[in-house]
Amino acid sequence: MLGSFLIFFREGLEASMIIAIMLSYLRRVGRGQRTREVWYGVVAALAAATGVGIVIYTTVHAYEGTRVQTALEGITYLVAAVVLALMTLWMKAQAHSLGSELREQMEAALDRRSVWGLSLLAFITVGREGLETVIFTIAIGFGQNPWLLLLGAGGGLAAALLVARGIYGAGLRFPMRRFFQVVGTLLTLFGAGILADGVQDMQALGWLPVGQRVLWDSGHAISSGSIAGDLLHGMLGYAQRPTALQAAAYGLYLAVFLVLFWRPARSSAPAR
Repeated sequence: MLGSFLIFFREGLEASMIIAIMLSYLRRVGRGQRTREVWYGVVAALAAATGVGIVIYTTVHAYEGTRVQTALEGITYLVAAVVLALMTLWMKAQAHSLGSELREQMEAALDRRSVWGLSLLAFITVGREGLETVIFTIAIGFGQNPWLLLLGAGGGLAAALLVARGIYGAGLRFPMRRFFQVVGTLLTLFGAGILADGVQDMQALGWLPVGQRVLWDSGHAISSGSIAGDLLHGMLGYAQRPTALQAAAYGLYLAVFLVLFWRPARSSAPAR
């Protein structure tokens, strides 16, 4: 549940910030009548992301209980783990200039006098967040209780909309840098768990016939099918019977991406 909450909170807040920046910029330059074009792009992006999610979900479950389902799940896990890490690192590097770059793109769209320029820009920027959310939700949804998943997603989206409303509606100050640090760290933990799940599927298919020795079995304390097991799996990537390769992949993922994420950014200012 915590995994889906943080994913929807982070992606929902970022998408809300993008929409708010676009709408406020149009009002500031006296083009408020063109806000409908932004909303056209937003609606189209949400529809496209929903459609992609439905296609992926139905495709995977159409082969339920077969090797094809295991392969599709494993590939989804691996793709989600890589995209999650790259997205977190990219956001760390680009968060400070996101607003200025978006405004430059809007200026270019307005200068070209294209009827659908703003709609396309909104579709691309919001659609990227939607597709990321779909991939991550499907990946963590394979091993979680669907009701807990929906509860976390709804709560995360509601919290994101409230925070965005407070930032742009009431002018509240929000520690964005600290927010992305905390959420980025937690999502890196989820990414490590997703990667371990992908390794497990690859081993079950015989595609990774190494490191299959089970390190421990904690089923007597916390079963993977219990609510506590689902929560720990969603938060920390808990596995009841992890193999040596799963544990190695989990640890290596954390070591590499947490170091990259927390490494201080190099200053580009010239020395006096």
